[in-house]
Amino acid sequence: MPVYDYKCPEHGIFSELATIGNHSRPSPCPRCGDLAGRVIIAAPGSLTLGPVQREAYTRNERAQHQPRVFAARVGVEEERSAACGCSDNERKNSKALYTPTGEKIFPSARPWMISH
Repeated sequence: MPVYDYKCPEHGIFSELATIGNHSRPSPCPRCGDLAGRVIIAAPGSLTLGPVQREAYTRNERAQHQPRVFAARVGVEEERSAACGCSDNERKNSKALYTPTGEKIFPSARPWMISH
């Protein structure tokens, strides 16, 4: 949100954060609470921000009214990849062999590696 300047007839100029949609509305004075009209003294504060801060403020403004939701809709089963541990996809046959003592070995696949 950019910073806008307002002028209270009694207490003078003060700055407030306001949404771009509310830029023309009067703002209450922080001292007396009376509505103060907007005055243009300098460029809005958003113009002096760096690109990272400007993007963050833009994202915040966009999310204020209609946040983007990435979750699946309720009642819709979402597809899962084969790498997901909870999927019911068919598993590939493992090339692992087990010794009589219960150790797992992979014949001909990197014999220098120790199994866990």
